Amino acid sequence: CAFCAVTSGRPTEYDLLEPSRVAAAIADLKLRHAVITSVDRDDLKDGGAMIFAETVREIRKLDSNVKVELLTPDFQGSLDSVKTVIGAGPDIFSHNIETVRRLYPLIRFKSDYTVSFGLLKAAKGMDGGIFVKTGIMLGLGEETDEVLELMHHAVDAGVDILTIGQYLRPSPKHAEIKKYYTPSEFTEFGEIGRRLGIRWVFSGPLVRSSYHAEQQVG
Repeated sequence: CAFCAVTSGRPTEYDLLEPSRVAAAIADLKLRHAVITSVDRDDLKDGGAMIFAETVREIRKLDSNVKVELLTPDFQGSLDSVKTVIGAGPDIFSHNIETVRRLYPLIRFKSDYTVSFGLLKAAKGMDGGIFVKTGIMLGLGEETDEVLELMHHAVDAGVDILTIGQYLRPSPKHAEIKKYYTPSEFTEFGEIGRRLGIRWVFSGPLVRSSYHAEQQVG
């Protein structure tokens, strides 16, 4: 993606012990809310869905009270992978839309806007008790009406939690910042999202997808 500073490459191994180590770390830290994410694993048939699911199960074995939020890649559109993840029973299933539909070819050129919203809608349909979450960045060249369209699509997909933050350029090689939004503009977007029916909207310049995550479903 044009905004991401993570170096791409092909991993050399598939670490099946990672879920138990992550669970042990969460238990040691006595976390109440854990956000679990990963790089894309497009080299794997399931996109890493099994590791996400096993991580949830291992966390639950050690502490059933921890709220588990999974921030997943798009699994290349695989609903079977989403089913694997949802079947483990996370409290929150999250996948970030990141930007408006028109900018996908420039900003998320290896992803698809419709596919990403399809994952969110499928997750909600598989378990209505799970909170579904997504996040977007502003400042990449989007128009206000495009942001509003995205919010309508979020409502249609059953999104419960939406985060809206300012895009910050990791390096001169990454996508250019087209606009810095004011705090009042972020507040207005947040109010619009809530009026449209999104249960929780967190909107501000420094908001990120895990911003105050433990408070988002309080």
